[in-house]
Amino acid sequence: MSASLDRIEKLRKLIAYHRALYYLFDDPQISDATFDSLIRELELLEKQNPHLVHTSSPTQQVGAKPLETFVKAEHAFPMFSFTDAFSRDEMQAWLERVEKYLHKKILNSKASQPSEKKEAAPFYCELKIDGLAIDLIYKNGLLVQAITRGDGLVGEDVTQNVRTIADIPQKLEQLGEWPIPEYLVIRGEVFISKQELARINMQQEAEGKKPYANTRNLAAGSLRQLDPAITASRKLMSFQYDIASSVSKSITTHEQYHQLLASWGCTINPHNAVAYSLDEIYALQAAWEKKREALPYEIDGLVILLNNNDLFVRAGVVGRAPRGAIAYKFLALEATTIIRAVHVQVGRTGVLTPVAELQPVAVGGVTISHATLHNFDEIERLGVRIGDTVVVTRSGDVIPKITAVITDLRSGKEKKIAIPTQCPIDGSAVTRDGVFIKCTNKKCGARNRNHIIHFVSRGAFNIKGLGKKVVDRFLDEGLIGDIADIFTLDTSDISVLERFGEKSATNLIEEINRAKYITLSRFLYALGIPQVGEETADILARRMEKDLSFKKISIIDVGEQGKKYSLEVLQELSDIGPKVAESIFEWFHDSHNQTVLKKLENAGVILEKTKQKKQGVLSGKTFCITGTLATMSRPHAKELLENAGGIFHATITKQTNVVIVGENAGSKLLQAQKLGIEVWTEDVFLKKLQASEI
Repeated sequence: MSASLDRIEKLRKLIAYHRALYYLFDDPQISDATFDSLIRELELLEKQNPHLVHTSSPTQQVGAKPLETFVKAEHAFPMFSFTDAFSRDEMQAWLERVEKYLHKKILNSKASQPSEKKEAAPFYCELKIDGLAIDLIYKNGLLVQAITRGDGLVGEDVTQNVRTIADIPQKLEQLGEWPIPEYLVIRGEVFISKQELARINMQQEAEGKKPYANTRNLAAGSLRQLDPAITASRKLMSFQYDIASSVSKSITTHEQYHQLLASWGCTINPHNAVAYSLDEIYALQAAWEKKREALPYEIDGLVILLNNNDLFVRAGVVGRAPRGAIAYKFLALEATTIIRAVHVQVGRTGVLTPVAELQPVAVGGVTISHATLHNFDEIERLGVRIGDTVVVTRSGDVIPKITAVITDLRSGKEKKIAIPTQCPIDGSAVTRDGVFIKCTNKKCGARNRNHIIHFVSRGAFNIKGLGKKVVDRFLDEGLIGDIADIFTLDTSDISVLERFGEKSATNLIEEINRAKYITLSRFLYALGIPQVGEETADILARRMEKDLSFKKISIIDVGEQGKKYSLEVLQELSDIGPKVAESIFEWFHDSHNQTVLKKLENAGVILEKTKQKKQGVLSGKTFCITGTLATMSRPHAKELLENAGGIFHATITKQTNVVIVGENAGSKLLQAQKLGIEVWTEDVFLKKLQASEI
């Protein structure tokens, strides 16, 4: 059996199980968002493998078979469900599919202008209430039967219970110009308020009974009571929203259906609205996503329909849904995805945090590729493995986390996550501190933090926006564990954090991507090799470039070349004494450092050749500065020196040709006089620079 077929079969079985729990027993075990995510994965796999699609698939079915405890009743007209959309791109794709099928443009460009809104709107938008759909059959204006959706063809006769719902008229009244047909099928939604859910759950808990998971399940459970008196005590509500049977040919739009229903005394949702463009739909959906908490009932999005009844009918049905309608849902804060790998990051305090690398998935409007596993006790509690299908939750301004494992989708190839016995940063042994695993080297976390801060500093990679506080936050959240992890960050990792947003996250990622191109000298300085400052890094870079003699030098080349240098070779370089040579030698022979270099290479860091020293009046001379200069800062003086061809060293060595002195010159002046090194005042230095400009 192929991997795709195995996955499809497992998904179908799992979805059917949870669908039965949801529709038949009103006892969901997973959230709606998780269920939707599983459905979407199955739909995608079936789209990629159309030869594996068959009518028994959950993607081709509506609802579930009716319960045996109620009399079954057939629908005169099939009740379909809706295809879901979660983004603007998916809404645009839906409209394009409909227009292609109908060979007709739905949107009139002029109709989107306020002054041109005279013809009927192309779209009708209804709040998608979290309840259950029902068919109401009227004969001569009297309610004679009520049928639940069931599987879309056969439902349950719940007439007696529906008669207890005040929002559903028992008798229709002609309040307007349109007469009531002898036979009429009206569609509506039965639901319950948030307040009633809280009241009944308090009662359930007081009686030692299981509380209802949400308003939808309470509404379904209440409507399916065998005793109508219990249903009556639950204060069910309803809106009516559609007419399935034939009505007057003068009714040409879905908007008019609502006007018609209102004229017969039905209960219509006052918040439904027309829309003349997709932009209006987007704005309406965004507004209701913000206002949804203020409603007395639960909604999870909007239902968008072609307002023109003729076009809606002509669009027909695809699979289990009408082509001319779509459920534009609010952003889900949960989704399912697969764990590709688990990386261990070391925080500021030396705590080892496992972070899952995920198959990218959209959660709350952001594409997530990483999620924290918090600690290894949490891994044990969840029973999570590499390769598992998991539920990812985004709640508040924190990095998304894994909250559940779907073991039913395991293939048998999943791998257990081992608890590390050594720190991934310095190789020290680890110890347990409560639920945390920590590096036994108490300086490890802080040293790693300082290393990262140096790496992004101005003289190194110069990544603007990645200051100390941001580095601390990224370490605490497990987003980074070493310098190489900086270049694996993406916008979604950052935008979910407090005080970050899409714009600031995007700006930082752009800055990180810009910083990937760096000269070899700055790169060597950024590595934080002990006792290697900017000047020493520059000297080492020039020697490496000479020895490698490649047009392009890779980071792997640098790592290998660094290992080739003996202590004697390193000490031959100017400004490098025995201690500095030993530090460089040890750094390049450390296996962890070589691993980090490989990670930086894989992360896309590109080395550029160190700029050649400019030729000028100071060319060939090495300078040192001591004391405070009156007209310029030391960094500015260094820049002027190098622009004139000079070489700046922070300390006096045997290669130093000139020492520039300012006020309060210290021991360096005495050292220069003792060694017979030429001494310039600031005025002499400025005159030399002026001469270079003439």
